[in-house]
Amino acid sequence: MEDKVKYEMEFPIQASPSLLYQYISTPSGLSEWYADNVNSRGELFTFIWDGSEEKANLVSKKNGERIKFRWEDDTDTPYYFEIRIQVDEITKDVSIMITDFAEEDEIDEGKMLWENMISDLKQILGSS
Repeated sequence: MEDKVKYEMEFPIQASPSLLYQYISTPSGLSEWYADNVNSRGELFTFIWDGSEEKANLVSKKNGERIKFRWEDDTDTPYYFEIRIQVDEITKDVSIMITDFAEEDEIDEGKMLWENMISDLKQILGSS
């Protein structure tokens, strides 16, 4: 298996960090923009798209700030994906920071997927 490459993205977004955190950290929030449906049992989250399921473990979260998942298939690897809310101390501008991993030839596809999902989130928040 090829090694995956870490990539990061930043998306400015006009929303309060506390509201945004609900959309990135709860099954109901995530199912509004990230997947068709999201269920959780404790630390295990099940993401459902078009009838297929992917399971991810909640690795860590910091209330109001970030959430980090590791796909079940990647449990023995250093790979994860993280959604973080960043607020500029001076301007108070809010951004969503994405950290993810993909094989080198799939990075563009991964970035496009995140762009589409964050675009959906912005529409839901009325921030587009």
